[in-house]
Formats: sequence, structure tokens, C-alpha cells
Amino acid sequence: MHAFNTAGDAAVAVALAGTLFFQVPTGEARGQVALFLGLTMLPFAIVAPLIGPFLDRFRRGRRWAIGVTMAIRAFCCWVLAGAVSNESAVLFPAALGVLVSSKAYGVTRASAVPRVLPVGVTLVKANSRISLTGTAGAAVSAPIAAAAAMIGAEWTLRYAFVLFVVATVLAVLLPAAVDSSSGEEQVAMSAMGGRKQGLRVGITTVVVSALRCNAGLRFLSGFLTMFMAFLLRQYPFSGWEERTTLLLVLVIGAAGLGSTVGTAAGALLRSRNPEAVVLVVLVLDATVTAVAALLYGLLTAVLLGLTVGLCQSLGKLSLDALIQRDVPESVRTSVFARSETLLQLSWVLGGFLGILIPLSPPQLGLGITAVLLIAWAVVVLRFSALQRGSAPVR
Repeated sequence: MHAFNTAGDAAVAVALAGTLFFQVPTGEARGQVALFLGLTMLPFAIVAPLIGPFLDRFRRGRRWAIGVTMAIRAFCCWVLAGAVSNESAVLFPAALGVLVSSKAYGVTRASAVPRVLPVGVTLVKANSRISLTGTAGAAVSAPIAAAAAMIGAEWTLRYAFVLFVVATVLAVLLPAAVDSSSGEEQVAMSAMGGRKQGLRVGITTVVVSALRCNAGLRFLSGFLTMFMAFLLRQYPFSGWEERTTLLLVLVIGAAGLGSTVGTAAGALLRSRNPEAVVLVVLVLDATVTAVAALLYGLLTAVLLGLTVGLCQSLGKLSLDALIQRDVPESVRTSVFARSETLLQLSWVLGGFLGILIPLSPPQLGLGITAVLLIAWAVVVLRFSALQRGSAPVR
């Protein structure tokens, strides 16, 4: 199911890139994407605190909740296909529907995974396998979507429609255990960031620290996705003026490669001090961002993409390991879903910064982000040092 999900998302990304990114001036495109992010973040920020309690109250409908997020995207892709060919005004609302439902899927899936773990398989290993499957799905789908785009963006969206329809069926056919709520308890969103509230339900400060690290990693990922995409289009490196698409593929491909390597490495490091791994990757991300700002060029841009993909993957797997190790089973599913909600919002905030910061000189945007990330790393490290040794109150 997740492979079809990422395959569909990849197809939508190819279609929207061709219609809203490359076919309009950079300034107008940035404005449109900023509108997308704003419209995505606003309802998601409002709905996010409600998604978890809603799923908790209607746990026996998790399969249908996941299926609905797929079905909405299928419907929106079909509408988008007609809107692209006719240049209809429903283009933006339909694209918004795809974006919001995609983020809602991440939350609903996060609440379902712990309920269907095979015997002897840890949450980290399961998420690692799911991530690899998703990467494979996107890798296979992207070339097909690009080929369909040569005929017309509407055909890419119709291809995505088919993928999401299949994913909808697969979601409904998930094992009945997905709907099981035996032994589970609810966790308020406020418990995810506060020491006292978190300790009351068994969430250690180590988990809170790991979540903050991952928020920084997702923030940087969102920033670079938007900033580098427009930067390399408007101000490509010398000699690449006629090959901006290939240039973007290099940087994005490096991030994808880093994510794959991180997923594979995470499976090997899952039992080796995840609380240290999550801190190291945050510091590494901040360091490489600073290096890219000081020595901006093709090599450092590719290195940055590789590092961001690697660190985000390792950071998420380490967070999963800590949730599995330190959080009581009764609230683990709820904590997992709440953490995914916070990380989705972090990505959107980073994307906003990537659109708001001036593209020229590129060192400015990368430098500001490096400073923010370093400051955040200092805050997280200080919090970790002060709270080291804290134990959950059971």
C-alpha cells in the first residue's frame, strides 16, 4: 500500500512541477507555492491537534481513515487532470486537497503500523522496510510519470489516479488488527513537548529531545526542497544554464540516495544508542549546511542533499527506536501518530522559509538557515544535557 502511495505522490509531484513550476516565471511560481504551503499549513495546523483524538475515538475505522486519504487524492487527481488541460480555476483547490490528504495519510499510517507488527519484528525494522518500499515505489513511478508528462500533464495525473485507487483498495483490505485498540490510551498533543505532561504518561525526556531533533531535520528538509528548487532554476551553476532540470535531478537524487542509505544504516544501528545518533545527525545537518553556505557550489549542493536525506532517515528511525524502547505500549501508538503530526508541520514551516528568503545571494539563505539550525541544535543539546538521566513516571 505504501509503495502505491509514494508512487502516486511522485506522479503528482512530476505533474505539478511541470504545470506550476517550470511553465511560469520564478517569482510567480514562488508565490503559487507559498500559497499552497499556506493553505496546507493553515488547515493542517488547525486539524492536527484533532486528528489524533478523532482516530483515538474511532479506532475501529483506521483502515477506512487511511483509505479515505487515498480516495480523496484519487478524486483530486482526476479533477486536476481536467483542470490542467482546461486551465480551470479548480486547479488550486484540487492541488490543496492532494497536499492536505497526503499529510493526513502520514498521521493515520503512523497510528496503524504498531498494530500490525509481525512477531519478532520491531517498530524500527518495520518502518525501515516501509521506507525502503516507499523509496522503491517512487523510484519506479517517477520515470513512468515523466514519460506520461511528455504526452501531457493530465496523463500523469490520470496515472496517479489509478495508483491511488489501487492504494485505497489495499488500505481497506489491511488486516483487522489495524482497527484494534486493545490496551491503548490517549496522549494529548501537549504531552509531546512538555516535560511534566510527558512524564505523567511515560514519555521520557529522551523521547522529547529526539522529537525536537527530528523537528529540526524536517525543517531543513522542507527549506531545502523549496529553496534549492527555485534557486537552481533561477540561478543555475555556471555551465548548467541549459540543463536546470538535470541539475535539480542531481541534487534531489542525492537526497534520495542519502535517504536510502540512511534507511539501510538505520536497520544496522537500531540497537546502538539511538539517543546519541539523533543528536549527531542534527549536528551533522547543521554543520554541512554551514559548509554549503561558506563554500557554495555544485559539489557542496549535492553533498548537502545527500546529508539531508541521510540524516532525516537516520533521525526518524532513531526516534522510532526510542518511542518503542521508552514509551509504554498503552500510549505508544498515540505518541507515534502525534510525533508524525509535529514533523509534518515542521516540514511545512521549513518550506515557508525557503520561499520567503531571497534567492540571491544563495549564501544568504543557506547561512540564515545554518544559523537557525545551529541555534536549535544548541537548545536541544542543552536540554538533553540538563535532563539526562530522567526516567518516566509509571
